[in-house]
Order: sequence, then C-alpha cells, then structure tokens
Amino acid sequence: MEGSKLSSTMQVSFVCQRCCQPLKLDTSFNVLDRVTILELTAPLVTVTPSKQVDSSNGEPAPEETFEENKQDGVSRKYIPPARMMSTESANSFTLIGDASDGGTMENLSRRLKVTSDLFDIMSGQTDVDHPLCEECTDTLLDHLDTQLNITENECQNYKQCLELLSNLQAEDEKTLLAELQELKDEEASLVQELEAVEEQRAAVAQDLAQSRIQSQQLDTEELQYQKEYSEFKRQQLELDDELKSVDNQMRYCQIQLDRLKKTNVFNATFHIWHSGQFGTINNFRLGRLPSVPVEWNEINAAWGQTVLLLHALANKMGLCFQRYRLVPYGNHSYLESLTDKSKDGCGEGKD
Repeated sequence: MEGSKLSSTMQVSFVCQRCCQPLKLDTSFNVLDRVTILELTAPLVTVTPSKQVDSSNGEPAPEETFEENKQDGVSRKYIPPARMMSTESANSFTLIGDASDGGTMENLSRRLKVTSDLFDIMSGQTDVDHPLCEECTDTLLDHLDTQLNITENECQNYKQCLELLSNLQAEDEKTLLAELQELKDEEASLVQELEAVEEQRAAVAQDLAQSRIQSQQLDTEELQYQKEYSEFKRQQLELDDELKSVDNQMRYCQIQLDRLKKTNVFNATFHIWHSGQFGTINNFRLGRLPSVPVEWNEINAAWGQTVLLLHALANKMGLCFQRYRLVPYGNHSYLESLTDKSKDGCGEGKD
C-alpha cells in the first residue's frame, strides 16, 4: 500500500500483484453487507458425502466426490479458504457505510482492513495472488481457458478408454494362467541362455585379455627385431663398403702387378742409348774424341753403370767368373783378380 497526504484527505491505493501497477478499486468495495462477505468466504463447490461401497467388490471407497457443474460438465475440487490475517472472525464484519459516511480515520482503517482481508481470502482459495489489474486478469482468464480445454480433452480421452475397457470381454482365467506359465518357462529358458552367454562372454573376455598380452609381447619382440635388424643392416653396409674398398685395392694392385710384370727392370734401371757419336748409359757418355773431350768423371760413371749392369746380369743368370770378380763401386768400380790378389783393375784415367 502506498499512502500520501493531499490537503486534509488520506488516499490509499492497492497495487497489482503481477505488474505492480497501482489499482483503482470499484466503489462496491466500500459497501459490503454480511451476505456478500459470506458468499465470498464460502467454498467454491459443495462437498457431497462419500458413498459407501458394497463390501462384496472389495474396492476402497473414494475419499471424496465432487459435484459436477451442469453448465460446463467440469468437476471442481473443494479448496478450503485461507485463514484471515486478523484474529476477528469473518462474521464480525457488519456494514461499511457509504464513502460519504466514512470521513473519519476509523472508518478508513476499517474499510482498508476489510478490503485487505477479502483479497487475502481470494488469494487463499486460488493459486493466484490478488488483487489483479484488468489486463492481468484477462491474461489469467485466457490461460485458464487454455488449461480448461486441455483438461476437457483429457477427460474425453479417459472416457473413451473407459468405454473401450468396459466393452472388452474378460478372458478365461485358465488361459491367462497357461499363458503366464508359458511366459515363466520362457523367462527361465532365457535366463539360462543369458547365463550361458555370460559364461561365454567371460571366456571370450579372458581370451581377449590373453591375446592382448600376447600382442604386447609380439609388439615388444617386433621392436627388438627391428632394432637388431637395423644394427645388422648397418654392419652389412659397412662390410659391403669395406669389401668394395678391398676389391678396388686388389684391382689396383693387380693392375700394378701386371704392369710390373711387363716391365723390364734392366731397361728401366739402365737406359742404354746414344748421344751423337757416343754410346750412353743412364745419360752418361761412354768414351771421348779429340774433337769432343768428355770428362773422365762422366766416363768413369758410365763404366761404373756398365759394371753394375754386368754384375746384375751375372747374378741374374747365375754366371760365375773364373779369373776376375766385378766390384761395382760407382765411378770407382774395378775388377778384382781372383788368381793374383796384388793385381786389380783399378787405374787412373789419363788424357
């Protein structure tokens, strides 16, 4: 409630319990008699006493029955009114005079109290809080109409189902018992099959676990095999490289051996040729002329190469000299007498 003092008059207004907008109450709230208050506080639907059922059927009697409204054919449940907020009884309200008679503060307080109690009674008998404005009331009525239509449709469906069930003939009890026994036997058979399937499932699960363990072992062995294979492959590649290197070395050595076999060591060591009128051995001239004086050192070196060649040939052929022995000594080579030790082939060169 909201109050404000305008001049010498106190104005009080209620608000809508949904949109919280201030309300302007109808003037009929100011004039209420005892009959009107009793009608507002009375229950919505009168309760009929529950009928006793015959003991032969054994069905429990319903707690309460509801009187059907002849206008719309809808049963409504009785909802007891809520207790009033004040300690006074509803019958204690007598008459509230006209608005013109309630000029005092006491009359205003009584009118507000009665109006508030009426709203509390209305709120207690329904699920909606009061008061409501006109727009909220229209919205609430539309919602209630929708629920009423849904309830009527459900009621019609229930009636049709009830009529259908009433028209069905009761089956023979023996037939039902036989079907029940068959269903029990089938259930027992299915239970046995289920147990067998569970045993098979457990066995398969165990086999699967063992297979997974074996698979893990095989994976580990495969990984180890791959490592060993990679190591052996590396060693094989290294050995292949070494083998190819050895083959290349053997080919090179064979080529060198073939070349050396074809080479004459004497031709390679002692190159015998000529230079002009002189014979040469290893580019040393052998001899001299008056017109071409050759140094005796060169001639002695040429004779030393000749002695060395003759000595090598004798050793190669296995020749043995009877009277002299060749002594290769560079440009000081000489012949040693085997019969007379005092004589040798050493001499000094002269011009």
